[in-house]
Amino acid sequence: MFLVEPVEATWSEWCSLYRAFLKHITLSEIDGEEQSVCYACASEPIVGFENPNIDFEPLNFQVQYYFQSRKAEVKMPSGNVDKPVIEDNRDGTVCIKYDPREEGLHELSVKYNGEHVQGSPFKFHVDSISSGYVTAYGPGLTHGVSGEPGNFTISTKGAGSGGLSMAVEGPSKAEISCHDNKDGTVSVSYLPTAPGEYKIAVKFGEKHIKGSPYVAKVTGEGRKRNQISVGSCSEVSLPGKVTESDIRALNASIQAPSGLEEPCFLKRLPIGNLGISFTPREVGEHTVSVKKMGKHITNSPFKIKVGDKEVGDAKKVKVTGSALTEGKTHVDNTFTVDTKNAGYGGLSLSIEGPSKAEIQCKDNEDGTLNISYKPTEPGYYIVNLKFADHHVEGSPFTVKVTGEGSNRQREKIQRQREAVPITEVGSECKLTFKMPGITSFDLAATVTSPGGVTEDAEINEVEDGLYAVHFVPKELGVHTVSVKYKDIHIPGSPFQFTVGPLRDGGAHRVHAGGPGLERGTQGEPCEFNVWTREAGAGSLAISVEGPSKAEIGFKDRKDGSCYVSYTVTEPGEYRVGIKFNDQHIPDSPYKLFISPAQGDAHKLEVAQFPTTGVQADKPAQFLVRKNGAKGQLDAKIVSPSGAEDDCFIQSIDPDTYSIRFMPRENGIHNIHVKFNSVHIPGSPFRIKVGKEDADPAAVHASGPGLGDIKTGVKTDFIVDTCSAGAGTLAVTIDGPSKVAMDCTEVEEGYKVRYTPLVPGDYYISLKYNSYHIVGSPFKVTCTGEDLHLAEKGAQETSSVVVETVQKVSKNKSQGIVLPLFKSDASKVTSKGMGLKKAYLQKQNMFTVAATDAGNNILYVGIYGPKGPCDEVYVKHMGRNNFTVNYVVRERGEYIVIVRWGDEHIPGSPFKVDV
Repeated sequence: MFLVEPVEATWSEWCSLYRAFLKHITLSEIDGEEQSVCYACASEPIVGFENPNIDFEPLNFQVQYYFQSRKAEVKMPSGNVDKPVIEDNRDGTVCIKYDPREEGLHELSVKYNGEHVQGSPFKFHVDSISSGYVTAYGPGLTHGVSGEPGNFTISTKGAGSGGLSMAVEGPSKAEISCHDNKDGTVSVSYLPTAPGEYKIAVKFGEKHIKGSPYVAKVTGEGRKRNQISVGSCSEVSLPGKVTESDIRALNASIQAPSGLEEPCFLKRLPIGNLGISFTPREVGEHTVSVKKMGKHITNSPFKIKVGDKEVGDAKKVKVTGSALTEGKTHVDNTFTVDTKNAGYGGLSLSIEGPSKAEIQCKDNEDGTLNISYKPTEPGYYIVNLKFADHHVEGSPFTVKVTGEGSNRQREKIQRQREAVPITEVGSECKLTFKMPGITSFDLAATVTSPGGVTEDAEINEVEDGLYAVHFVPKELGVHTVSVKYKDIHIPGSPFQFTVGPLRDGGAHRVHAGGPGLERGTQGEPCEFNVWTREAGAGSLAISVEGPSKAEIGFKDRKDGSCYVSYTVTEPGEYRVGIKFNDQHIPDSPYKLFISPAQGDAHKLEVAQFPTTGVQADKPAQFLVRKNGAKGQLDAKIVSPSGAEDDCFIQSIDPDTYSIRFMPRENGIHNIHVKFNSVHIPGSPFRIKVGKEDADPAAVHASGPGLGDIKTGVKTDFIVDTCSAGAGTLAVTIDGPSKVAMDCTEVEEGYKVRYTPLVPGDYYISLKYNSYHIVGSPFKVTCTGEDLHLAEKGAQETSSVVVETVQKVSKNKSQGIVLPLFKSDASKVTSKGMGLKKAYLQKQNMFTVAATDAGNNILYVGIYGPKGPCDEVYVKHMGRNNFTVNYVVRERGEYIVIVRWGDEHIPGSPFKVDV
């Protein structure tokens, strides 16, 4: 290394002085120093120095920022310029600290690579602590992000008595909330819903306090994030042959030398042996326990030694490609990751920036992967690349993306939602939704109580297109309301409906559904429902982002549900974001395509569409009539797993086409039929494939893993799929770290086991055939120490998908529980000739009146000389009044038994002569 004599000069002069002969210069940024010592290195002898034969190797510093890429300065009220301290947080963010030396208005400029960052320069007012005046401080007085609360504090200590008032003026109405901290300070929060400059006036005794009105710069919505994970596990063979059916009944866990126990995957190796798959985290002897129905199998527990080379080491991962320093919009920016010598570990990539960049990953199956990302907006992006839960060398990377933006327009509305009054047992409950263009004949609703009793619910049309489900609950707790249209759950169903006090609220309890979250047409209203009843009170924000600005309409139905419609003027890809208390609800943001204006597409009609009997791997077809429309027809089928396949289109005559399709899996498929790139009326058509009707409303989850959990402790929960049919169970756990997770088959369904490593809130999402089950996503709080086995980062996702089999509960106590009836059989009356005398081959009749006898079930049985009679027909006439008809074919004495629940009614059993 050659040390150049320090000279009084700036960095730019050093550059011009030595640039001519230096091949490589790498600098480590030193914050806060005006003059840096410049260490230069050359790969060739330097002419003109005393020893021209010394050969210097280039230094290989890996730095995240170029020299003086970040710069901050504060302009003081006196006009002097001061320098704050910049600290690198090593996660793609920096912290700026400043100790003010003067009172008055200051201006903070923050620059990145010579350009002001968004919102810079920021203005703030400094007051002395001993001034005795009312003062205000906090980030909300200088800057903020649209759609996120701006917070600041007002101190009135030692200011005497007087009235305090606040006002916020700006591009949007900002709701203000205050909280008196009872210590002479007041916490204030306001919510700006549009970017721009906001004036914040704070008055005490009807006079502006020092620095008021403050000017806060509010920028557009926060950064958007996308993430992808690629698994990589070590496989170990265990002694003993095993079959596929055996593996289903087994589950395994591995305990590391430190005592940490995690679930691991079992698999049958090609040689027939039992194998386990796990991610090694520590060196040393590990213990593998393999159990069947809770008992160790032969030779279990097994011992496994893990060496240095097997433990995933992020430092040994090699990353190559310019896409980690610069990129372009609307193209795939590709880089290569080499994990050949890095042991075993999962690779996790997240990218955060002005747009949600689409990520793709190609495994070359030689230990290397090609990863690409496609951003749609220019700007700076932060790329986090982790291997075995640790950042690889150089991560997080800062990438400068250039190119054309997508000119996306954004519109947003914000509404306050009030908590709905608590529902009591015995009161009428109502759940409303809007579905225009359908008939109520095709709608059906059921309600399942916490005890497992399922009953039909009344459903009626309140006004054009608006439907309400009515039911009267008999017990407290979480009820499941299923609403089906043509035997398929409507978007949002099955619904959770709590009778009594709500158990937990928040964004994860908000449901949304409707055609406006799946598709739309330019210039026409796109509509959907939002149900916030289960989430409690809070702020609901709806945004639409795409090629044109949206006009958003909002209708509050005052029952915990609301209706949203939006109209856009341009076709293309749009995103609809739904946030509750500034958090995205499950599945938000929704990505959809708005078709061009209909043109002739509305003329087309479908005929002979198969509604039943469609089987997987068997072709089916329907007809499309053009009715004189001129243009191109195309069709595709989308399976429940998201796989797309083309349909075969054949012309029968100039106006009629046959569309043939072949579904490859069971479940609800969507068939998209477009004419000149526009959906025809009714498209996409939903079709049920296969006989098995997997019903997400019948799936329930319970167990310690859905309650409070601890770090490093293996926990589990059961997903009960009895009576739900075969389907696809998808389990996703979002939290502050990845979790080791597996899913095994048990008698009543499937057991999911996982081990959290970092404390915080985890959200467990359970979907059955792509529908959330009731209660999903579950919010689980994890306490305990951070185990330092994983670096804490942003939200991490772990998921597992299982194709389930038909389950029937063998434990009768888990079957249907009868309601607790309150009735009195002695108050039931009966009359009619059929209780005394009966005639052969004729309808004999009597009536039973139980109006005053409470609620129960009527049982009627008739027994004759040769066993039961041929026909008994009971009809409910309303208000617990019944008519009973029966037919007998033999002469003799008959016994008529009539019971109200378990008790005989007065006179029963009756003796009847035929």
